[in-house]
Amino acid sequence: MGGDKGPAEVVAGVGLALKYFGPEAQILLLGKERLLKLLLKKERLVEEPRVNILHASQMVAMDDKPRVALRRKRNASMFRAIEAVREARAQAMVSCGNTGCLIASGTIRLRPLPGVERPALATIMPYADGYFILLDAGANPEMAPASFVHNAILGNEYAKNAFSLEHPRVGLLTIGTEEGKGTAKIDQAHELLKGMRGLIDYKGLIEGFQVFSDTVDVVLCDGFVGNIALKMLESFVMMLKKHLKDEVTKTPTRWAGVLLSLGMFKKIKDRFNPSNYGGAPLLGLSGNVIKAHGSSDRYAIMNALLIAFKMVRFEQKDEMVALITEANQRIHKLIGPNAFKVF
Repeated sequence: MGGDKGPAEVVAGVGLALKYFGPEAQILLLGKERLLKLLLKKERLVEEPRVNILHASQMVAMDDKPRVALRRKRNASMFRAIEAVREARAQAMVSCGNTGCLIASGTIRLRPLPGVERPALATIMPYADGYFILLDAGANPEMAPASFVHNAILGNEYAKNAFSLEHPRVGLLTIGTEEGKGTAKIDQAHELLKGMRGLIDYKGLIEGFQVFSDTVDVVLCDGFVGNIALKMLESFVMMLKKHLKDEVTKTPTRWAGVLLSLGMFKKIKDRFNPSNYGGAPLLGLSGNVIKAHGSSDRYAIMNALLIAFKMVRFEQKDEMVALITEANQRIHKLIGPNAFKVF
């Protein structure tokens, strides 16, 4: 209920996603029942047996503070959805609402996997010939060096499933590839990650200009850097789109050139359309939580639901816990009991 475009776009996205789902997939819509029934009727989904409604009388607004919302809005659609996952009435939840409230409620009510300090948002990003995963994309602006190791394990396993890779390449984002070029936190995280050989294929430090050059499959950074990088890229794509439109409409000759190149322009647009990468899973929780962008359209919602479905199918909690346990043992041998102290 809390996305920028409202529940109508969400219901439309559900209709699109159902075309890719088999009969075993069930979607539970949480929100104001009367409104959702009207929207289902509009999308011709009233008789769809795979869609059900669970009434929630409240919604989390984009400007709500997590602590206040958790206390005063216990019947909000977001919190009811998380409860549905916790009580095993659902295997995954998708929300395009308030990120802070989603992370706080997901962490409190679902709890991190054993051994995981904090969950992290992982988003799939395109480059010219493939994809990579960026994490953390905004869950934790401040992170301890050891948390980068957890994110490396979580991102590595996600990349295996998302990209069908046997050995994803992992890199740590900093301002230079030379040893000691980053902050004290990055330097220590780098040393810890080097001690994880065998658990991950750690390729070392990478710079910003390497991110889109097929250097690694998993890019590690803290949530402060990751969220800024993600939003800067999105704003750049929108600016470039507007600039190209302004330029090609200036003369008839340019228009003719565009018409001759429509296939190429469509391919580029589809490749870098943010809606195609509409879901960022909150990795490291005991339940599946997927964060869609606040401004998600129906196609972004559809893709977020497809990511949720894929995560449920390839869920491997036991393997993940075993890897985290091994990583924690190595971390404590390397730097002792203060491993998760934030600088």
